[in-house]
Amino acid sequence: MSRVPREWDGIVSQFINRKVSRPIAKLLFSHSSVTPNQVTAVSFVIGILSGLAFFPIGYVVIGGILAQLASILDGVDGDLAKLSNKVTRFGGFLDSLLDRYADVVVFAGMGAYSYYFEGHLHAVLFSIIVIIGALMVSYSRAASERIPGFSFRSPISNYLSNRDVRLFIVLIGSILSFAFATSLVPFITYTLILIAILTNVTVFRRAVEVSSYERKGRIRKS
Repeated sequence: MSRVPREWDGIVSQFINRKVSRPIAKLLFSHSSVTPNQVTAVSFVIGILSGLAFFPIGYVVIGGILAQLASILDGVDGDLAKLSNKVTRFGGFLDSLLDRYADVVVFAGMGAYSYYFEGHLHAVLFSIIVIIGALMVSYSRAASERIPGFSFRSPISNYLSNRDVRLFIVLIGSILSFAFATSLVPFITYTLILIAILTNVTVFRRAVEVSSYERKGRIRKS
């Protein structure tokens, strides 16, 4: 399992998730034979359950809690890999791949909830935009790694819509949806719209930074 660089941790990961994931990783390392890839698989299954088994049938709080739990476990595998000296390229690849699948299912499940329980006919469109934005956040980060000497500089491009932030917003939206169920406010729909805005603003900002970097003549032309 390759570990995401510390500077890539989103604000939620830095101040919330890592406070939980690191002790879990230490506990697993000291008292079990669990491998980082097994933790990755468990995180994936929990994310799938969130989007496939709970959001679509109206169990919105459970769906949100499971999404956040998947996010926390997403930090456990990397820390466990470092502790156990099992950092591998395949582990990093598997982690990234399964995260993307889980994200797609979570946001699709939220779209189903928005459509069936909040009555928004455009819920499918919202969820598609969120899915595209989330995937492009990941892709734009990976694409930037191929540019020698380049790194994102602003808080928007670095932290605004990382996976930990997106899934924490899912949790908050889910809790608000349950707490104010009688208010008829479509919190899950608004959550999808918010994440759609944040992810696509992040990708746009990253494109601007890469373009600026090129204009300054620091990208070697192939």
